[in-house]
Amino acid sequence: MASARDMNYKRPKDTRKTLWKLLRYLGGHKWLLLVVAMLVFISSGANILGTYLVKPVINNYILPGDAAGLTRMLIFMAFMYGAGATATYGYNQLMVHTSQQVVKEIRQDLFAHIQKLPLGYFDTHSHGELMSRFTNDVDTVQEALNNSFTLVIQSFLTLVGTMTMLCVLSLRLTLIVVVFLVLMFLMIQYNSRRGKKYFRKQQECLGSINGFVEEMVAGQKVEKVFNHEEADFEEFCRRNEALRQAATRALTYSGMTVPTVVSLSYVNYAVSACVGGLFVMGNLMDLGGLASYLVYVRQSAMPVNQFTMLLNFLLAALSGAERIFDLMEVEPEVDEGQTVLCNVQKNPDGTLTECAAYTGDFAWKQPDGQLRLLRGDVRFDQVVFGYNASKRILNGISLYAKPGQKIAFVGSTGAGKTTIINLINRFYEIQSGTITYDGIDIRDIRKDDLRRSLSMVIQDTHLFTGTIADNIRYGRPQATDREVEEAARIANADSFIRRLPEGYQTMLHSDGSNLSQGQRQLLAIARAAIAQCPVLILDEATSSIDTRTEKLIEKGMDALMENRTVFVIAHRLSTVRNAKAILVLEHGEIIERGDHEELLAQKGRYYQLYTGMMELE
Repeated sequence: MASARDMNYKRPKDTRKTLWKLLRYLGGHKWLLLVVAMLVFISSGANILGTYLVKPVINNYILPGDAAGLTRMLIFMAFMYGAGATATYGYNQLMVHTSQQVVKEIRQDLFAHIQKLPLGYFDTHSHGELMSRFTNDVDTVQEALNNSFTLVIQSFLTLVGTMTMLCVLSLRLTLIVVVFLVLMFLMIQYNSRRGKKYFRKQQECLGSINGFVEEMVAGQKVEKVFNHEEADFEEFCRRNEALRQAATRALTYSGMTVPTVVSLSYVNYAVSACVGGLFVMGNLMDLGGLASYLVYVRQSAMPVNQFTMLLNFLLAALSGAERIFDLMEVEPEVDEGQTVLCNVQKNPDGTLTECAAYTGDFAWKQPDGQLRLLRGDVRFDQVVFGYNASKRILNGISLYAKPGQKIAFVGSTGAGKTTIINLINRFYEIQSGTITYDGIDIRDIRKDDLRRSLSMVIQDTHLFTGTIADNIRYGRPQATDREVEEAARIANADSFIRRLPEGYQTMLHSDGSNLSQGQRQLLAIARAAIAQCPVLILDEATSSIDTRTEKLIEKGMDALMENRTVFVIAHRLSTVRNAKAILVLEHGEIIERGDHEELLAQKGRYYQLYTGMMELE
């Protein structure tokens, strides 16, 4: 029987295209699949032939009383059925092995492709939608490969073989079987259509109740603060009742299919037995042939029911595969950069030598082999950008940050501060203008190398499952334990880490939920410190740190920022007072620029913000 999930799937838009792509994965295991096909044929053939042998056993050995011949025949049938059972076991094991390998390859290709997608794709697609490709869709394909493909083939062969043998044994009796098979098929179709409607409703109710439970679990504090337990329980009961009603109706129709088919098969058997008995009495059919025929009649219902259900399930699996392949067809990030980042050794005469070992010094290696020292000189020249063509975010932005300078961005929400940071990383492509890095257009730099040259601390800190040391080392995997501890000291995280029961080996789970928000942010700063990149980006990096802690890490941050180009976005204007240049943005344009004293003297927007006459919104 198809499950609720299977019934809820839409049918694939292009079945042939999807099937062809799936077959390309299977094609890598064609010899194993050939063996599977042969074993399926042997299994089905043994079952069909074994049933036919009932006729000669009765006519040639039982009725004449040939005990020796009967013994030989039974031994032969046992051997044949044993071969069929062995073949069934063999193709099941081979198909499991093959399907797991194919699904592994699909998952790997899907994950590799997702990593190449532009950030804009993730802005327009929810995490749950993408995760469903790895869970629901891949699982459905896996289940189909494990069982359904072989069972569909076996059901088809069994049905064709059974109908053929029925016609061979008695063409007239077979007309009765055909009538009942048509009735079974019509009943299956009717129940499937009716059940599909309610299964879809069931899935909607299930999604609603799952989403509600997820919200309530995540918002337990808010729920308890506002004493909303009773109201939320009533809402849960309402959704739960809606799910019960939909599930009851769905299962009522789906549950009718098998009993109905079984009942029709019993009636079919009874009618065939009665008519067949009359044929034997009228010498129109022999007793052995009738016995064999009736066994085929009992077998005929199973492949019809099985084939119909499995075909529906296969179509659902192809629908899941189509969703996977559609995602794989999304255009990846365009990267035409040829300039790469490399480790270099500074020579006494001022020249650079490329080396494999980490030295702390980097250079841009251009296509002609020329090395240019990575200094951290970033410049925007008349940059125009919008996330879509209808709305611009930046209107002709021009700015520069010389090596070692600290540049701060100030402005209200939506002014374009974070957008500038995202463009430095080349998360998005600009519409016009140029952005250069050490005099090289960033479009000429390979994206991976461009991003390796930047350290970034963002407001929404993300920590991974693993130890604290592992999370700090994420910024530079080859860093030693001593370097990890030094980075933590720079970020002022060392003291609270050492107070933890297991220190740097403390395990973090659920995005570091066992730490405070401020502590998580300190680890993110340490992660940026250990990377030792010449350009540092701080996007609200101290937003979750209290003013006391902020002052404590100022010295460490100054050491971190020494000889580095730093871009800072902050709502606390006290954190940007020592910036070399402060840029005030509004509606995607720079309306003021200068250092702290210069901007106060201008008594413009920055002066209003700093003195409290205006607030950042």
